[in-house]
Amino acid sequence: MRRRRGRPLDGWLILDKPTGLTSTEAVNRVRRGFDAQKAGHGGTLDPLATGVLPIAFGHATKTVPYIMDGTKLYRFTLRLGEARDTDDADGAITETSEARPTNETLIAALPALTGDILQIPPVYSAIKVAGERAYDMAREGRAPTLEPRPARIDRFALIERPDADHAIFEVQSGKGVYMRSLARDLARACGTVGHIAALRRLRVGPFTEAQAIPLDKALAPEDTARSQPDLLLPVATALADIPALALTEAEAVQLAQGQAISLLTLSGRIPSVPEPGLVRGMAGGSVIGLARLEAGWLRPERLFRNP
Repeated sequence: MRRRRGRPLDGWLILDKPTGLTSTEAVNRVRRGFDAQKAGHGGTLDPLATGVLPIAFGHATKTVPYIMDGTKLYRFTLRLGEARDTDDADGAITETSEARPTNETLIAALPALTGDILQIPPVYSAIKVAGERAYDMAREGRAPTLEPRPARIDRFALIERPDADHAIFEVQSGKGVYMRSLARDLARACGTVGHIAALRRLRVGPFTEAQAIPLDKALAPEDTARSQPDLLLPVATALADIPALALTEAEAVQLAQGQAISLLTLSGRIPSVPEPGLVRGMAGGSVIGLARLEAGWLRPERLFRNP
């Protein structure tokens, strides 16, 4: 049997992604630097963007969907007066406008782009159309027509107006929201055109900018980068928003084997759990897995530890 390359590591590295690097490139560099067997990220950032890019190692990759579903916080700079084919500063100018909305006009347009909205993704995006990536089609001069998609914007606020050409916003949103589309649509709503000149992600689920480690610090010095597991956060950190349920070692083994546990045996330990009844099974300070409370049983849903 062929030995898997790299060492087994479990946990999260919260990377402060630099500009000019794709999320996949960032993950690959970190995985090689830590000599890790398995790694993935918790939410794509455009090459232009900087900020919080959670990188999962080993068992933490099983928690990626829960991070992807978490709330995101962004700060972006809208450049007014120029539309670009990528909807950010990396693209070519496609349209210009002399119109420069006032702060009052910008603020008045925000409510229509807040809440549950429909959003047309940027043409240069990873969305598949008839089996092809939209950005590949756009690069070949076959830019597809993309349909509006549901998006949730919890907060959209004007933070600063450095000059007439630029405005800085903060956005709190759900998953799958395109900041480039939001910036483009806001400019259009205010009678002009625009694109994102700078974008930074400040939070993903429980992970914040304060925890983010610059790439050069995470990988330097190169000869010792492989001995820096102390930079990793525990797997359970990604599940901090899910109520914890303390298990005995015997119960932990039972759950890890995929067996349901009667709630009668857990009486007095069951936390208050909102719908859909998901809990984080814990034993000895480590997460065993996620389980669901239903019909008098604790049923395993996603396991992170072998029995």
